[in-house]
Amino acid sequence: MSPTESSSHVAHPIVVALTGASGAVYAARLIEVLLARDLPVHLITSDAARLTIAQELERDRICPPHPLLTEHKVDDLCAPPASGSFLTRAMVVCPCTVATLASIASGTGNNLIHRAAAVHLKERRPLILVPRETPLSRIDLENMLRANDAGATILPAMPGFYHRPTSIEDLVDFLVAKICDQLGIDSGLMQRWGEGEEAGG
Repeated sequence: MSPTESSSHVAHPIVVALTGASGAVYAARLIEVLLARDLPVHLITSDAARLTIAQELERDRICPPHPLLTEHKVDDLCAPPASGSFLTRAMVVCPCTVATLASIASGTGNNLIHRAAAVHLKERRPLILVPRETPLSRIDLENMLRANDAGATILPAMPGFYHRPTSIEDLVDFLVAKICDQLGIDSGLMQRWGEGEEAGG
């Protein structure tokens, strides 16, 4: 079932997990967009991600408290997202370290991010991994393929330029719009190819 086929399905929360890769701004914007559309979010933040948030965003949390936002500790394996009986719309790991990618691809994880990702794969729910690493080793590429073959969507943090960005915010919105497309959400964050006066305008 696609995310847009059932109104009851739309009410299910989206799990957003942050790991220690660079790119905390992507997660911050994604969560902002989801909450602005009244979509409940269950947030899991790794310890390394908290350090990245402090360094890149100069604050101690990814976003302010919100009535639709539920936060879980990364070591809480009894949290709702650890169980397949907890219904969710999808899960996004943004940004996703290559170490987290490896754990998800191999099914050997031991924290809530890894467990929740495994749940989404086994339940055949959308799992979107947003790696932010360069260059990529053969191991990284093979892990991406393994995760893809298991049902995950690999969506690297690679902003485009055909929409003629004029700011960092435009580049961030491009990527967040791509994530929202995979979630079945019309974010309205970017002008799509062919929508302007000129193709890609």
